[in-house]
Amino acid sequence: MEEKLTDQEIIRRQKVEKLKELGIDPFGQAFDRTDWSSDIRNKVKGMTHDEVEALDLRVSVAGRIMFIRKMGKASFFALQDIKGKQQIYISINDVGEETYALFKMADVGDIVGVKGKVMLTQTGEPTVKCFEYTHLTKALRPLPEKFHGLTDKEERYRRRYVDLIMNEEAKRVAIARPKIIRAIQEYCDGLGFIEVETPVLQPIQGGATARPFVTHHNALDKDFYLRIATELPLKRLIVGGLEKVYEIGRLFRNEGMDLTHNPEFTTIELYEAYGDLSSMMRITENIIRHAAKKVANKSEFINIFNPDGEKIDISKPFRRVTMCEIIKEEIGIDFKSNHYDLDAAKALAKEYGIEVEKHFEVGHIINAFFEKYCEEKLIQPTFLCNHPIEISPLTKADPADPRFVQRFELYIGGHEFANAYTELNDPIDQKNRFLEQLKERDAGNDEANEMDVDFIESLEYGMPPCGGVGMGIDRLVMFLTEQVSIREVLLFPHMRDR
Repeated sequence: MEEKLTDQEIIRRQKVEKLKELGIDPFGQAFDRTDWSSDIRNKVKGMTHDEVEALDLRVSVAGRIMFIRKMGKASFFALQDIKGKQQIYISINDVGEETYALFKMADVGDIVGVKGKVMLTQTGEPTVKCFEYTHLTKALRPLPEKFHGLTDKEERYRRRYVDLIMNEEAKRVAIARPKIIRAIQEYCDGLGFIEVETPVLQPIQGGATARPFVTHHNALDKDFYLRIATELPLKRLIVGGLEKVYEIGRLFRNEGMDLTHNPEFTTIELYEAYGDLSSMMRITENIIRHAAKKVANKSEFINIFNPDGEKIDISKPFRRVTMCEIIKEEIGIDFKSNHYDLDAAKALAKEYGIEVEKHFEVGHIINAFFEKYCEEKLIQPTFLCNHPIEISPLTKADPADPRFVQRFELYIGGHEFANAYTELNDPIDQKNRFLEQLKERDAGNDEANEMDVDFIESLEYGMPPCGGVGMGIDRLVMFLTEQVSIREVLLFPHMRDR
């Protein structure tokens, strides 16, 4: 298919040929850059014109031309690098006719190198006076003049490279994300945890309730799942004696996409031998506070799910409430004190407009009440505890009431951020839980766990009492950078076809 070029694109390609005629590689070579835009500004901040002149600060900068103001024999232009923009002054008197003619061929979007001396303009703007100008890369496409004015906002995500050029906020978030991950690693490493890696391809669907992606391994002639959780391999490492482990890794769930969900996403899962639910609460709170301090240096954030609503404060101890307590608080039904059988629970569900699926037991109905009437009201950070055993197949039962388990989910802004257990380490109980999951699968729940015989065998060697927590990195990055869409914190989110 023949490519149809715009007038600007044709002119830029003609300039490529002109550069070749001049013996200049249109797509350049390495350049010895020693300075960046914001560093230059910081070095002369607060100085007078004479003080900057006396400093005689020589610099070498490189970046993309974002603006040009040509004025005959002298011009101003702006270079953009990863740290911001730097104004450049170039004059035929400083670089000579040949180099100035080369500069006059430049277009917005081209990448160039400049060596020169820092000065202040009459308005006090730190500016590099160019003594050496080097063409590095010719941009064959012009940059959009008003990139954020595109009516199809999804183009920002499809052409992320252009978004990063034009949108300072996109670049800020892209740089903040790895800093948040480093802060999490720093905190966990400081507690003596070991960062590990476990397989992405797994023979058993387990560790979470979700619909998986399936792929085929040709050499083994066997289907594998892209992992939906890292839980079961990490617990095997606890059995093996590593005692404190975590993994920050990509998971894959074959489910829908919206403002808070992407089919591949990043989590941290962390397991601590001799820990329990309370130690996981402490670690979870501190991970969030530590990352917030490192990256945002504040403790109050907008509610990304309702930016006009109340702000969220992470400085105070997070609230702790059980699922049954919050249901009773919101609609008056006490599932804890009243031991409803399945028929009674179904009758309540019908009365309150809750759909009961084929595989539902009483615990599923309790959870459905929470999701419909309570979940979105947990705005300030809240540890929701004591989930029904039916929806928690890998969690130790509450000894005071075995209908429920020692589990919490962290909610912020009415959405889940983390999920934690006092881990089930009884292999006999675990096997029975898997059998119940298989019954659910037969009853139509295709997200139920499969039987993992090897995991049960590992527990038979003895796993110490253990606490574990999983937290979504993408959602945490959204919260700490105050972004309302997960697509803003993923450099390359999945998109529907144009």
